[in-house]
Amino acid sequence: MNRTLIFNPEGERSASNRRIIKGNSTNIMELNNIKYPWAFDLYKTMGFTNFWIPEEIPMQEDRKQYEKELSPYEKRAYELVLSFLIALDSFQVVNLKEFARYITAPELQMAITAQEFQEALHSYSYQFILESVVDPIKADEIYNYWRQDEVLMERNRVIADLYNEFIRKPTEENFIKAVFGNYVLESLYFYSGFAFFYTLGRQGKMRNTVQQIKYINRDELTHVTLFRNIILTLKEENPELFSPEMEKWVYEFFKYAVDAEIKWGQYVTQNQILGINNTLIDRYIKYLANLRLTQLGYKPLYPNITENPMKWIDQFRTINDTKTDFFQAKPQTYAKRSELRW
Repeated sequence: MNRTLIFNPEGERSASNRRIIKGNSTNIMELNNIKYPWAFDLYKTMGFTNFWIPEEIPMQEDRKQYEKELSPYEKRAYELVLSFLIALDSFQVVNLKEFARYITAPELQMAITAQEFQEALHSYSYQFILESVVDPIKADEIYNYWRQDEVLMERNRVIADLYNEFIRKPTEENFIKAVFGNYVLESLYFYSGFAFFYTLGRQGKMRNTVQQIKYINRDELTHVTLFRNIILTLKEENPELFSPEMEKWVYEFFKYAVDAEIKWGQYVTQNQILGINNTLIDRYIKYLANLRLTQLGYKPLYPNITENPMKWIDQFRTINDTKTDFFQAKPQTYAKRSELRW
């Protein structure tokens, strides 16, 4: 694949001729005429509607609870989950730049830029959580858990290796695989960690950390939507890239990803966290995998799992179901709409 030029004077102005990849755009942002309104709408949602600031959420109470009320198992899980989430969003900040260099639709480049900003904000949020809740020495250890923890290192490699292969060898096949990797990361890999935090919040623990996670979760839902639309549109525009061999790889990769996420979620919680156990983690991740595959038009991997075993999460993560915050008597001013259902 060839990177897009910064300015392509020989490019076409006609929006009808635009393509996600392998197009011939001038790369001038002529937004009076767009081909992919879903991309432009998501850009505006990510950039303007879903804006939030980590410092607006006070963390003092969480520091007290972390020090005095969390069990050793809860502390360990809290730290490991944050360490993994830091890695995931770090990968996204770097990799989205690489995707954008091969995208030939200006409105889609804008959407990816907005996502990149949000991923950077998430990374900052995790830093803010750590510096607010734990002492600086411990925070530094948490950042570097992947250097000592072999299971965490293995988790980091699942998606990172796929991204690195695309960067080393930017072929069309590796691009499609990296796009699926992005979709899996956004729609599957955050969720056992989110479920752990919501389990704590449901018990009245670490409520302000949970509020940060709720905003991040909402952002990730827009990212899932963005890459779902990218994949579906790529299928329409470049059907030759979605061969039977690629479909086989998609199922194999999802299976691999599910197994890795279940193993990680169970390793983190040690079956010792009230409200979440190994069976729930297994069924929840498989349920999500089925949901994400069917949203792309594929058959579910686990046809015997048809219901969300943790339905309470959907309601718990809602941000604006009332006029005030779920936990605080404070008006919600960050977003103008409730939980996004894509």
